[in-house]
Formats: sequence, C-alpha cells, structure tokens
Amino acid sequence: MRNIVRQGGRAVAAALLLSLALTGCGGSGDTKAAPAVPTSVSVTKPYDKLRPTEVRIPKIAAESSLISVAINKDGQIAVPPAAEPMQAAWYRLSPVPGDTGPAIILGHVDGNHQPGIFYRLKDLVPGDEIHVTRSDGKDVKFVVDHKIQVPKDQFPADAVYGNTDKPQLRLITCGGAFDHAEHSYVDNIIVYANLA
Repeated sequence: MRNIVRQGGRAVAAALLLSLALTGCGGSGDTKAAPAVPTSVSVTKPYDKLRPTEVRIPKIAAESSLISVAINKDGQIAVPPAAEPMQAAWYRLSPVPGDTGPAIILGHVDGNHQPGIFYRLKDLVPGDEIHVTRSDGKDVKFVVDHKIQVPKDQFPADAVYGNTDKPQLRLITCGGAFDHAEHSYVDNIIVYANLA
C-alpha cells in the first residue's frame, strides 16, 4: 500500500482507507476491526474545534449526535461501535460540513441485532434533505444529488473523497448481501449531497 499524503488540507488518499473500515459495519453485533493502515498516516488534522454535532435526515427519520473518528493508534480507521448502531460519526480528516470539500459521515446499517442509524439510507432520492448541526450553532442543509451501491472492492474513492470546489456531503454505510463468513456486508451505499 502506498504512503498517504495530505493535499489541500485534506487527507485525500487516507480517505481511500476509510472504505476498508466499513467492512465492520453492522451485522449481529459484529466487532471485526478495520484493516491496518501504514504508520506514516497522520492520525489527526489541525483541529480548530469547529465540528459537526448532529445529523438529521427527515425522510428516513434518522437523527444522531455525531462522534468524531479518525485513525486508531493501532493504525485502523475507527467506526462507531456496532453495539451502538444508532450512533453516526464524522470522519474528522474530512472537511467540517458546510466548508469546501466532501465532508464524510458514516453509520451502521445495523448492529447488535437491530437496525442502525443508516438502515434506510438506501431509500433516499435526489431532492431529499440532510441537516447537519455544527458546534458554532449553524444548521447546514444539504440536498441529495444521487446515491450508489457498489461492491466494497470497487469503492469509488476519487468520487467520494476527491477535492471539490464547493461544500458537499457524503453519507456512507454498508449494504447488499451479508457475508456470514466475513461477518460483513459485501457492498457500500454512498449518498452524495450538495449544500442547499
């Protein structure tokens, strides 16, 4: 695996590895860890204390506080605990929602034998609203542009994490069939949204 470099204040290539972390999302209390990443990866970015604190998606009745996740000390990308499937997370190596670039929020489709925060993410269609509250009190509204479902080994890293010239949002969860041998779903569902 190649070394990760930061470009434009974002860990663009490190985000490639986030897709691998989602192999542990959901599924009967699964606690499978994400694959290890090179130790040269920066575990944090300069953090100005501005952060998203909550995500709300009215159409699918999804609402969660947001924890911030990055890369664990052991080199694995952190995801919300499967035992708490209703908890969503902001990937703090991505922009703060509302800032220029693709902000990343992830959550489980299920876990601990119950639906997760993004259980109905697959039901979103263009025009649906996503609201993100930030620590500065701003409520930032995004509108769904499109969504895709792709096999995890074909994750479109450039489209998800590539630099953009405007504020965008990506919501990511697992989907497709559940592979019992791997304790993981075989696909990712990715929602792309633009600042309203």
